[in-house]
Amino acid sequence: MKHCEYGCNMTNSDIWPSSPKLSIKEKIGYSLGDTASNLYFYTFMTLQSYFYTDVFGLPVMAIGIMLWITRIWDAVTDPIMGTIADRTESKWGRFRPYIFGLAPLLAICGVFTFTTPGFEGGGKLIYAYATYMLLMTLYTAVNVPYSALMGVMSSNPVERTSASQYRFVAAFIGQLIVGFFTLPLAIRLGGGNEQVGWSWTMGIYGAIAVILLAVTSFATKERVHPPKDQKANTRQDLKDLFRNRPWVFIAVATIFQLVFAAMRGSTVTYYFKYYILEQQMHIFKYTINMTFDLFSSAFFTIGGIATIIGAILAKLFAKKLDKKNAYSGCLIASAVISCGFYFLQPHQILLIFILHVIASFFAGAYSVLQWAIYTDTADYGEWKFGRRATGLIMAASLFALKLGLAFGGVLVLWILALHGYVANTDQTESALFGIKMLMSFYPAAFGIIGGLVMIFYPLKNRVMLKIEEDLVARRK
Repeated sequence: MKHCEYGCNMTNSDIWPSSPKLSIKEKIGYSLGDTASNLYFYTFMTLQSYFYTDVFGLPVMAIGIMLWITRIWDAVTDPIMGTIADRTESKWGRFRPYIFGLAPLLAICGVFTFTTPGFEGGGKLIYAYATYMLLMTLYTAVNVPYSALMGVMSSNPVERTSASQYRFVAAFIGQLIVGFFTLPLAIRLGGGNEQVGWSWTMGIYGAIAVILLAVTSFATKERVHPPKDQKANTRQDLKDLFRNRPWVFIAVATIFQLVFAAMRGSTVTYYFKYYILEQQMHIFKYTINMTFDLFSSAFFTIGGIATIIGAILAKLFAKKLDKKNAYSGCLIASAVISCGFYFLQPHQILLIFILHVIASFFAGAYSVLQWAIYTDTADYGEWKFGRRATGLIMAASLFALKLGLAFGGVLVLWILALHGYVANTDQTESALFGIKMLMSFYPAAFGIIGGLVMIFYPLKNRVMLKIEEDLVARRK
C-alpha cells in the first residue's frame, strides 16, 4: 500500500472504489476548456483597462464606473447560471451542452467588444456597455458549467486535484498566449492601428476558443449525480450554500485574491509604458529596442512559465502542508514579494523580472489549490446537508472571483484618476507614484488579507478523508 494524500496507508481505490480513475486523455480534454476561457479572462484581468483608456479612448473615471457596473452584473449572473445548469437534463448531461453550444456566440461577441466604433462621446460609451455586458454574460454561460464539470467528473478528491493541475497548466498556457501575443498582434495586424489590430486579434482568439471548448465537451463525462431523491429547491440550495462554512471562507479569500491579482495584472502595461519606458537591451551580441508592448509581453510570458511550474508543484505542496496551509502560504508569499516592485528603478530590468517570476510561481500554486478546495466544499455540502448543488457551488465561487476582479479592475482605474493619470501623455510624478504603488503595496494588502482568512478554513486533508468515506458509503 502506498501513502495516500490524506495521510493513511491506503490506495485511492481502497477509499473510493466506485470512482474510476480519470484518464490522462480526459484530464487534458477537460483542461483545454480553461485555455479557451483564459483567452478571455486573462485579457479582462490584464489588458481590458488599457484597451478602454489608451485604444478605445474613454475617460478613466467613465471606464471605472462602466467596469464596476458590468462586472457586478457578470458576478450576479453566475449563481443564476449555476442554478439553471443544475436543473438541466439532457443526453449530454447538465453542463456540457452549454460549453459546446454557446462557444460560437462567445467568439463573435468578443470581436464586437474589442472593436472601436466610429461613434462620438456618449454613443461610444453606450456601445462599450452593451457589448461588454453581453460578452460577460456569454462568458458566464460557458464558464460556470465548465467549472462545475470538474466536480462531477469524479467523486475522488485526489483525482479532482490532479484534474485541477491539468486545468491550470492549460489555463496558464492560455495566459501565456494572451501575454505574449496580444499587444504585438494588435499593433502588427492593424498595421500600427491598434483599434483595427485588436479586432483581428480577438477574432483569432475566438476561433481557437471554439475549437478547444468543443474538444472539452466531447472528451469528458459527467459521473457524479445528485442523490436520487433530491428535488429541485433553489431556496434550500442557497440556504445550504451560505451555511457551508468552508465555502464561505474560500469565497472571501477568493475576493481578496482576485483584487490582488487584478490590480497587479491591470497595471503591468501602464508600468512599462509610462514608468520603465522604451529601452535598448543588449542580449548576447544583439541590441533590441524594447518598446512597452515587447516589455509587457516578455513580462507576462516569463511570469506565465513560472506560474505553470507552480501549478505543477501544487499537489506536492498540498501533500506536505495541507491544502489550506499551502494556499494561504503561497498567496501571502506572492503578495509580500510584490511589494519589492515599489523600490525598483526603471533600469533594474533583471530584478523586475526576477521578482515577477517568484511571485508568479506562488500564484500558480494557490490558483490550482483554490479550485481543488472549492470541489471539496461541494462534497462537504452534500455530506452536511444531504443535498448536492455542484453547479451552484461553482457558480457562487465564480461570483466571488468576479467580484474580486470587479473591485481590482475598478480600483486601478480610480486610483490612476486620483493620481492624475492622462492616457498617451507623459505622466506626472503623482501618476508615476500611483503606478508604482499599484504594482506593489496597494494590491499586496489584499493578497495578505486573503491568505490570513484561510487560516480559519476547517477542511483539512484528514477531515476530507472522513467525508469522502461517508459519501462513498451513502452512495452504495
